[in-house]
Amino acid sequence: MTEPNEIKVEALLSIINSSAREAMAEYKNTGHGVPGIDANTLHPLDFATDTLALRKAIRLLEGACEQLNTILAPPQHTAYNFIHNYSWACTNVATQSCIADVLEKHPEGLSVDALADAVNFDKTKLARVLRLLTLRGCFKEVKRDVFANTRLSLVLQSTNDVGFNLQHQRGCHKFAAVLYETMTNQEFARSDEVEKSPRAFTLKNEGKHGSFWEMDEEASEIFHKCMIGHSVIHGSYTALHYYPWDNVSSVVDVGSGTGTISIPLAKMFPHLRVTNQDLPEILKLSRNTWEQKAPEALLDGRVEFVPLNFLEESPVVGKDVYYLRSIIHDWPDNEARVILRNIRKVIGPNSRVLIHECVLLRKFEEADVGANGSTEALEPTLLNFGSNTPYQHDMAMWLLFNGKERTLNEFKNIGASAGLVLTQTYDLVGMMLMEFRIAQD
Repeated sequence: MTEPNEIKVEALLSIINSSAREAMAEYKNTGHGVPGIDANTLHPLDFATDTLALRKAIRLLEGACEQLNTILAPPQHTAYNFIHNYSWACTNVATQSCIADVLEKHPEGLSVDALADAVNFDKTKLARVLRLLTLRGCFKEVKRDVFANTRLSLVLQSTNDVGFNLQHQRGCHKFAAVLYETMTNQEFARSDEVEKSPRAFTLKNEGKHGSFWEMDEEASEIFHKCMIGHSVIHGSYTALHYYPWDNVSSVVDVGSGTGTISIPLAKMFPHLRVTNQDLPEILKLSRNTWEQKAPEALLDGRVEFVPLNFLEESPVVGKDVYYLRSIIHDWPDNEARVILRNIRKVIGPNSRVLIHECVLLRKFEEADVGANGSTEALEPTLLNFGSNTPYQHDMAMWLLFNGKERTLNEFKNIGASAGLVLTQTYDLVGMMLMEFRIAQD
């Protein structure tokens, strides 16, 4: 008789097999085949914007693999791996020193001696960094102490939006190191205020102050370029393909940044009239970006730039869609309610508010709204399909702002406090597009 735990293992093996085959089929459908771990070129699907089927397959595969390892490995082995994982530190070395950029000029490989000279590192220490990353398929050792790029290391290049984003993630690790201290400190432990985040705690101990959002022009340019990489990493552009934009005439990008989403949206749907709203200094950068990337939209008069502090003011009146991408998660609940209430003041009866965020899927939480694509995980995978990316992102929001990712019910409750009701969800893997309308009395 098969034991219940054996049945779970067999179920996970089945999920791994089926989801891997689904992913392989998506690659093969392009006519370019399945990428190899040692491939030194990017696959056409790697930066395609419509890869939802692939992302869904990887979500299942990733979660099932991790859960299977946890079941079958001794617990001390798994717990040890929680702590002793320094891939992030080695990746930081690689991105900060632009190793992938150097190796791009040497597709046949470069000796660690020459590479160390090029980036001004000790060759023995550099080799140790590269060997750890090579174990994960990031770089490859083509012969003893000779390294070359792989498909994975190519995204670490400084010219790649993803690589640029990764270069500027290192602060979170410093803030994470004081997480316990902030949870026991009398001033910080029970506060949801933005200025009581682990980041603020760290800066206070260093004798520094200042909001995350207080940036000079150079820092602002870096941040908004990072947001492009963030959008690529989290598949934000999938929203361009799965929302009925053909039925929309006007869009307000609330907290638009430099147009990370609104520029490709205007390009794909030239009938849309787009309003970018952000702080005045951000809109200056935004206009420059539009002039470079979408000058035709400016010439046609299809885009406007209107200053907005969404914590103090309402956006422009009476547009079809008010779109917020990765805005609400930056803020504790009180500020999130203020943002949505300010939008509610100006929307019409047929307007929609689109919130595009990571959503924490909970095992015992049921959604009572329809979704385009199932958001229920297959048994016996863990919550969020076993994929921990949204939960890791939740930690990052906590560390930086005392913000958070939310469950679907939490979004519904915040929306309800502003007189909005959740009417539709679109599961885009990790991130979700949530449509709200005015609640009917």
